[in-house]
Amino acid sequence: MQKLYKYSILFFLLSFKTSQAQQPAKLTSAEIYNQIQKLNFLGTVLYVAAHPDDENTRLISYLSNDTKARTGYLSLTRGDGGQNLIGTELRELLGVIRTQELIEARKIDGGEQFFSRANDFGYSKNPTETLEIWDKEQVLSDVVLAIRKFQPDIIINRFDHRSPGTTHGHHTASAMLSIEAFDKVNDASFFPNQLEFVKTWQPKRIFFNTSWWFYGSKEKFDKADKSNLAQLQIGTYYQTIGKSNQEIAALSRSRHQSQGFGSTGTRGEEDEYLEFLKGEKLNDKNAIFEGIDTTWNRVQGGKAIGEILANVEKNFDFKNPSASVSGLVKAYDLIQNLSDKHWKEVKSEEIKKIIAACTGLYIEAVAEVQEITPDSQLKVKLEVINRSSIAMKLNGIGSIPTYETKEKKVIELKNNLPFTETTTLNLNNTIDYTNAYWLNKVGTDGMYRVDEQEKIGLPDVIRQVTVGFWIEILGVEIPFDRKVIYKYNDDIKGEVYQPLDIVPLATSSIAEKVYIFNNDRSKTVTVKVKAGKDKISGNVKLQLPENWSVSPTEIPFALDRKGEEVLAVFNVSSSREISEVEIKSIVTIDNQVFDKEKIDINYSHIYKQMVLKPAQAKAIRLKIKTKNEKIAYIMGAGDEVPKSLQQMGYDVEIIKPETISAEKLSSFDVIITGIRAYNVVNALAYKQKILLDFVKNGKTMIVQYNTLDDLVSKEMAPFPLKISRDRVTEEDAEVRFLEPNHPVLNYPNKITVNDFKGWKQEQGLYYPNEWDKAFTPILSANDDGEKPKNGALLVAKYGKGNYIYTGLSFFRELPEGVSGAFRLIANMIAIGK
Repeated sequence: MQKLYKYSILFFLLSFKTSQAQQPAKLTSAEIYNQIQKLNFLGTVLYVAAHPDDENTRLISYLSNDTKARTGYLSLTRGDGGQNLIGTELRELLGVIRTQELIEARKIDGGEQFFSRANDFGYSKNPTETLEIWDKEQVLSDVVLAIRKFQPDIIINRFDHRSPGTTHGHHTASAMLSIEAFDKVNDASFFPNQLEFVKTWQPKRIFFNTSWWFYGSKEKFDKADKSNLAQLQIGTYYQTIGKSNQEIAALSRSRHQSQGFGSTGTRGEEDEYLEFLKGEKLNDKNAIFEGIDTTWNRVQGGKAIGEILANVEKNFDFKNPSASVSGLVKAYDLIQNLSDKHWKEVKSEEIKKIIAACTGLYIEAVAEVQEITPDSQLKVKLEVINRSSIAMKLNGIGSIPTYETKEKKVIELKNNLPFTETTTLNLNNTIDYTNAYWLNKVGTDGMYRVDEQEKIGLPDVIRQVTVGFWIEILGVEIPFDRKVIYKYNDDIKGEVYQPLDIVPLATSSIAEKVYIFNNDRSKTVTVKVKAGKDKISGNVKLQLPENWSVSPTEIPFALDRKGEEVLAVFNVSSSREISEVEIKSIVTIDNQVFDKEKIDINYSHIYKQMVLKPAQAKAIRLKIKTKNEKIAYIMGAGDEVPKSLQQMGYDVEIIKPETISAEKLSSFDVIITGIRAYNVVNALAYKQKILLDFVKNGKTMIVQYNTLDDLVSKEMAPFPLKISRDRVTEEDAEVRFLEPNHPVLNYPNKITVNDFKGWKQEQGLYYPNEWDKAFTPILSANDDGEKPKNGALLVAKYGKGNYIYTGLSFFRELPEGVSGAFRLIANMIAIGK
């Protein structure tokens, strides 16, 4: 019989866990003045590296806030291959988080953000491997496109293109591609398809941002020849905002919360070094913009604009910024006549923001709901207020992209008297769902697929629903546009902003991502269907291969309210053959098929993110034997291993470290610590004796990988053990058994080399490279051309029990449904039985 469970989710109940999106910028006089100074500087720098958190925020902040240059950061990847210290999201979901962290970082240090289509597939030891997994031509094309669009005068590489194998392969590859692009970006025959959207460009020079780290120590760097190095003193103290450059940089760096890069600001003199690589040589090696006209004179027709804006800057009144509006509006009007489309576009946007800030012009378009479906009417409250004595009129309002013509109005915007209006936008049925655009199509292990040239490199989710406001200021009509957002009042947080999301009529999700079938019994598979709109009805079914069976074949549902959810329960039986298959959830409403899962990502330091992924799970029929161990799991930096263990049939309880006591642990057979637990769980420092006594008294403890930095306890093992940076990044590297007769390879499952086939991203990381003779190393493997690494799995008898340390990446393999990982961890859990 079909099973259907229905329940409603009220939005206000969810609000407690939603993140507070960034409120509109409301600039102080000091910040306005800084923007005017930047308006008067026509020089551009592009910083290039591989990942989020690779960027040097001290240098980006200095170039943006001291030099006043337009400064961008091109991160080739979105950081999908890293670990996550704030949650369980990995791979593309982690990439979404880290993308937003970069965007927030740039809001603080004043830079702009760009990406390529390269997928961070995990640690790579050399650029050769990196460029084999990435599509080198595509990534090079993206670097060239970023340069042609941004038109930097100067490029700065974070890493050295001449030292492959000394750092992450992605790092070196980013520098190599940047160097190659520098030589080819001005060649019209190189990626000519781009020239429909951009023009060729030639940066003046390219540098390598070197430091003592690349020399091995500060002592070696102090002794090094620096004759080819530009030395920038970046310890500026910005009096108008009361912060040092390093303090701003630390705030920016601290946005990388998922990677644990919280940073404390410093003060005082500090230097950054740039090694000249190519381009026009410098007479003054410390004047990196030497020979580059960074005034308005660099553009035809710019002289008059420069004279007006120089006067605006000179006479800026911090107590009355609106006194600058007359000159700013005249300059804006002249900018519209520039023949240089690049600078016309860049400076038009800059000056519009300054004019709005100087007049206190506040413009907002707020939807009455946070989520809406295509082919719907959306009520939007519009607000426009001029908080100055400057003459201003609202001449028109128009919605983008639902209609192009503006609704003409002639409304005088008097000082501090708001104009408000509620309008209805008709969203057509072709409007795109909200999603990270780079996830819309299936890519490869090394590349995201984005076919539309104009989208490549865009940092953020593309949100289409926008309202245009045509405002006449001192007789000059200036268009402003605002993305439609949603906001509400939270009793604790106050005003909370969120983006407007376009959602499907229905989404669905399968309760578990992996189902293990290790016998002929059927399993219950639960599907949750969520309404994106009021009053929808249809059917939900599971799609499986023909040799698998599901009952019932489909389940009807009806949902009255948007946000309401229903649970549909199916019984699935596997084939008898060893296999891995996909279970797909398919919802049908009025002959329309909906096959997406909606994932909400809520963290307070970034915008709320909605990700649409295929609604599917993996089902595995495998031969695996498990015992009846009861497992205590101590979470570390965040992983989904406990869910996988429960799928295997284990009784798993996640315990809080603070509650650990001998009495509490007495009912468990095994303790497992999550990834990086000894890096992030401070309580383990004073609970370690209890844990080791647990082992000594005849139980088992399994410790998953930790990094060698900032361990909360140096005695995480009962015997000496030293963690290193050793890792095996080639997931298909040959695995050799050092102790083939050891119980961990034989009971209750016979482990063979086939159990290491199909691993994802890597075999393991941060292996110990020194250990006490009490430990028995079980496995040996290595990346191509390297010496064997034998620290992946270490087993030691301690008292009556067993202690296991492993750097194998179970946290990746189990959620991915790698069958061999399930079989091996079952043996580790059963050791001593």
